[in-house]
This record gives sequence, C-alpha cells and structure tokens, in this order.
Amino acid sequence: MSFDLLRHEGIPASYLQQSEADLIAIIEGVKARMGSRLFLPAHHYQKDEVVQFADATGDSLQLAQVAKQMTEAEYTVFCGVHFMAETADMLTDASHTVVLPDMRAGCSMADMANDTQTERAFTILTERFGESILPLTYVNSTAAIKAFVGRHGGATVTSSNAVQMVEWALAERDILFFLPDQHLGRNTAHALGIPLEQMAIWDPIKDELVFDGEDQDVRVILWKGHCSVHEKFTVGQIDQFRKTDPERKILVHPECSHEVVTASDLNGSTAYIIQQIERAAPGTKWAIGTEMNLVNRLATTHPELDIVSLNPFMCPCLTMNRIDLPHLAWALEQVEAGEPVNIITVDAETTRYAVLALERMLARS
Repeated sequence: MSFDLLRHEGIPASYLQQSEADLIAIIEGVKARMGSRLFLPAHHYQKDEVVQFADATGDSLQLAQVAKQMTEAEYTVFCGVHFMAETADMLTDASHTVVLPDMRAGCSMADMANDTQTERAFTILTERFGESILPLTYVNSTAAIKAFVGRHGGATVTSSNAVQMVEWALAERDILFFLPDQHLGRNTAHALGIPLEQMAIWDPIKDELVFDGEDQDVRVILWKGHCSVHEKFTVGQIDQFRKTDPERKILVHPECSHEVVTASDLNGSTAYIIQQIERAAPGTKWAIGTEMNLVNRLATTHPELDIVSLNPFMCPCLTMNRIDLPHLAWALEQVEAGEPVNIITVDAETTRYAVLALERMLARS
C-alpha cells in the first residue's frame, strides 16, 4: 500500500512513508495501551482498512449516541466525517475530546446548506407564508443547521425515522421546510401521501422558491441539496437489470431520486438495507444503490448471496474515504501523547439548540 504525499496536508510525511504493517502495529498498540480511555467508532461507509479497528460501527447518530455512553472514554477518534464528529462532541460532556483523523473528511450534502443561507431563506419564506412553517433537518447536516432547526421549533431526522418525523411536522404546521437533502424529503413526504404537485424547492443560490402552483397549495418546501453518491443511481441502471437479470432485487437508499426509489423493489435507510441483506434467502440476487464501501462489505460478509452495486461504475464516497491508515495512526499517537490534533468542538449556544432538535426527534421516534 502506498500513500500520495501530495494529497495529505498537515500530516507528518513519516506516516505516509510507513508500511501498512507498521501503521497497523501503531494503531493496535495505541488501542491496547489506552484501553477504555479511547473510543473508536467507524461509520458504515468507511474503508475496510479503518473499519477493522472500530469499537463500534453504525450510522452517524447511532455512533454519537454510543460515544455519549462511553463514560470511561476520554477521547473519541471518530472515523466518519465532520458533521458526525460535531454531533459526538455535542452529546458528550466537556471532559470528553472528539478527534477527526482528517479534517478534509466532510460531506458535500451537509455543505450545501450553511446557517447564513438558511436564516435568509427562513426569513423570506416566513414573510411569504407566515408562521406556518416548521423546519426539519436530516442529521447529515452541520451543527449550525441543527441549531437553526432547534431554535425554530423543529427537529432532526434520520433516514430510519424520517416517516415518523415528517408526519409529526405536518401535523404541527401547515408547511414542512426540509433540508438539506431534497430527495429524502420528497420520498418521505410522498410516502405519506403528499403529492409531488404540493412540493416546492428552495434554491439557496438564487434565493428563489421554485413552484408552479399557488402558494396555498404548498405543503412541503425542499432545500435544493443532495448526496453526490446517491444521485449517481438512475432509472436506466434499474431498467438494464430488469432486462438482463430480472430475478435480481433492487434495493436503494431514500437519498436516491424519487424516480429511482419508485422504480426499485425496496428502499430504506442504511440499517434497513443491512437488515434486508441479513434476512435474505441464500442464493438470492441483489443490486444495491448506496455507498460502495458498504455494498462491497455486504458482498464479502454474505457470500451466500449475489450482491452487486446498482451502478457498476460507482466509486466510494470521496469525502468518506479521506480517513486512512496514516491519518488514523497519526491521530491516535497524538491522542496517546496528550497532544490531540483535529479536535472538533461546537460552541455552547449552537450545542444548546442543536441538542434540542436532536432531543425532539428522539422523543418522537
């Protein structure tokens, strides 16, 4: 295994020059010496080279909640992306330090909505629609966006509980403002019986509401954001499997477009996808529309099934793949030395309202 020095800023070159075996030895050594003082969670989408060291694997909120329960741990070294580490910091106490091995590990979807854009949008929309709007945000969003939602009476959602949370929001107010992923919002609202004709799109670049009908018909306003991975799955790919391999079931994540979700056999959260595969009858065939690292891991751990990606040319999520052995070894040695790098901290005011949004969700799902 070789590591490109030009693509790794901040990390000492010595880590990039070490062998895979040496890096593994460093990571295993630090974990053994620190014991319960260290918690190392890894998101489902991480590389296998990182997942092999995880104390827990799961989705972003699940891992942050587990970090909160690790009361003996002084450090969480989060193998995920920035917004996940933020949530872990907000849910753990002040004595707990959260580290992200590579600060470049972000989420393009989360970056599609910032607090300035969101406050401006809500002001414009409130002037237009009055106090009838309740915001919800996918947990795949920054702490600032979670706090915005918390301040305005809303809550966070996960792909697992989106139906319950959207149903709650629509019962509370006339209009749902869903961000930052338009596809999860659209698919969830449509599953609850809201017609597409009653869904508008907010364009944060143009500060413009895109809607062909009358204002009184708007039930859902979708932020114009998306997951760059899940948008790569298409109806054409599904059609190709239907023609060439009709026995293969199509299983996709609700971050995919509405057209793809509608054309699939099954759709659901990452946890749902994993459960479906674990329960599948031996010999069955599956084409899965989600992040490639997870698809490959499912195929490896379930050799009794025939599992492929819905998109044969799919690459793993670029930002999810930032964390590798050199960065993990470096971060862990710095933690052990008492000089942690890449510490993730969220200010008290943001934490207060973001946690409020999280608590509203947890109380209803």
